[in-house]
Parts: sequence; C-alpha cells; structure tokens
Amino acid sequence: MLFPIGDDHVKGQYKPVFTYLLILINCYFFWQEIQLSEEQLQTLFFTYGAIPTEVMQGKQLHTLFTSMFLHGGWMHLIGNMLFLWIFADNIEVSIGNLRFLIFYLAGGVVAAVVHCFVLKGSNIPCIGASGAIAATLGAYLVMFPSSKIKVFFFFFFFRISAFVFLGLWIAQQLVDGWASLGLRTSDTSGIGYWAHIGGFGYGLVRGFNFRARKKHGKESYKYF
Repeated sequence: MLFPIGDDHVKGQYKPVFTYLLILINCYFFWQEIQLSEEQLQTLFFTYGAIPTEVMQGKQLHTLFTSMFLHGGWMHLIGNMLFLWIFADNIEVSIGNLRFLIFYLAGGVVAAVVHCFVLKGSNIPCIGASGAIAATLGAYLVMFPSSKIKVFFFFFFFRISAFVFLGLWIAQQLVDGWASLGLRTSDTSGIGYWAHIGGFGYGLVRGFNFRARKKHGKESYKYF
C-alpha cells in the first residue's frame, strides 16, 4: 500500500486555520473516548454514530454530523488525521476558511448519507472523519492533479502525481465497495467504503466548481 507522508504546498491568501483546528478537535474527542469504559464507548458510538436503519427512517439525523468526530481506535484516528493534514490545507488556502469548513462538513454529511443509503439494512454505527476527508481528496484531484505526493512504500520514499495517487485510492475504494455489496445488512469489513466513495464524489463536483471560480478570478496556483 502506498502511504502518503506529504505533498506540494500551494501559496494562497488564507491560512489553513480550520484544517489544523479540525485535527485538534478530532484528537480532543478521541482523547475523551479513551477515558471511557468499553460499555460507555459502545453507548457513545450507538448514540452519536450514524446507524443506517435509523437514518433511513428519518431518525437520529444529527448523527450524520456527530459521527464524523468519532473514531474507533488509534490507527483509525492517525490515518484520518494524516490524510487531513496532507490534503486539506491546499484546499483551504485556495478557497477560503469559511468556505472550506462548510465544504468539509457538507462532505462528511453527504458521505454518511451515501453509506446509510447503500447499507440501509445495517444496524452498525458508521463513525469517522474519512467521509469528509474523502471529499477533500476529490476536490484535490480536480484542483491539483499535478501536485506531487510524497509516499512511502516498503522502505522506499518517492513522489508521484496526485492524479495517480488519488486515482489509485478511489479505484481501490470502488473495487472494495462493490465487493462489500453482499454485506448490505451486516458490513463486517470495518471500513466505510461507500462513505469514502460518496464523499469523494461530492468533492469532485465541488472541486470543479472551486476550480472554475479560481479560473474566473484569473488566479493561478503557486507550489512551494
């Protein structure tokens, strides 16, 4: 698996304030989670995680929002925060702080809705920021396809274009998501592939919108 460790940054008129704030907020909530007993943690997940059967009945809709701030373990948190740190800042410095925050939160909600729709018979709560982060990946692919992603693979470090890296990433999600369709009522994979796919698709659409806005403003991206 290609493991990202960095990318080309772009200069913009904004600072990635919300990118770093979101990382801190997610880490804070996870720190609160690890203070809980196993029973309390399960109660938390079933209370604030997005459960497809409930959401599709119009119940507990607030969990479409709250679920994106919960994580199931250290690796879940670290992986998500790494992707957020690498990819989100370029988006935020380019489109603006408030616009980025709205985009990120909307991406998380859309991702959760897609997950719940596809796995509508599941009673397993969906948690994690990966759906919202997938939205930033989709926008990144459209806005910065030639950006170089620094990756680690079996003790080797090298750089590949964002187009290749993110193309491979979403291809894997689509393959695994398709394979998981047989688990509609009991997704035992532990990974919300359809949340990733839904968030990424939303990010692609918004990415084209952001790029068009940037082009209309006759601005260009400057890497450093």
